[in-house]
Amino acid sequence: MASAALELMGFFLGLLGMLGTLVATVLPYWQISAHIGSNIVTAVANMRGLWMECVYQSTGAFQCETYNSMLALPSDLQASRALMVISLVLSLLAIAMAALGMQCTLCLEGTGMVKSRVAGTSGGLFLAAGFLSLIPVAWTTHEVVQTFYRPSVPSSLKFELGECLYVGLASALVTMLGGGMLCVSCCDEQGGGRGRRPGGGYPYPVGGGVSGMAPRTTSQTYRNPTLQVGGSRGHTLVRSTSGSSGSSAHAAPAAKKPTAAGYDITGYV
Repeated sequence: MASAALELMGFFLGLLGMLGTLVATVLPYWQISAHIGSNIVTAVANMRGLWMECVYQSTGAFQCETYNSMLALPSDLQASRALMVISLVLSLLAIAMAALGMQCTLCLEGTGMVKSRVAGTSGGLFLAAGFLSLIPVAWTTHEVVQTFYRPSVPSSLKFELGECLYVGLASALVTMLGGGMLCVSCCDEQGGGRGRRPGGGYPYPVGGGVSGMAPRTTSQTYRNPTLQVGGSRGHTLVRSTSGSSGSSAHAAPAAKKPTAAGYDITGYV
């Protein structure tokens, strides 16, 4: 039950992280123009993203223009695009595999080990997707900070951190946390859950149970106390073991055998 709850939590965290990554990828709020120095006019704000560049005016007008040529873009922007798209693809694949491998679903029913491994694989994909989306976010953040504190760059060309960088960072961490939960639940199931199998001698112990006692290898005969010769009312239990010598059988005094048949109890009592 605990591993099932852990899988559900990891699945929803991975789904939430994928949605945040999608928002950060599409929106243009990666870099926002900084109003410092001579650039104190706040009537116009410039914003840059992975796919477009937008201008917001104080009158309420909002205009965006997509980048015309992909090959003319800087190499870091092209790499950021590719990493974010790959992260989204891996997240979608991880969600599909998690839906198949979680305990609360009916897919792959009856194959416990395979189901557990599929859930663990989806957790690994979530981890990879979060790491890939973290790279462009950290890269862009480092570039914006370094450019802002560079004195050779004019104030009109300096930008500040946009909201998409914060959203992308939080989404990457949430996605990696969800993937880690799925991996941990997979390890728990393989160690003591769905992957456990009974040991040898199930359901009886191999060595006979109690240490220090000889295992019962032959049958035991129980005599009815009301049919014993001589009016004895005690229970007579005759044990014959394979390791005992024949002299113990002749040591008892000869007596008349009872005419009633006993009950043969074979095996474990």
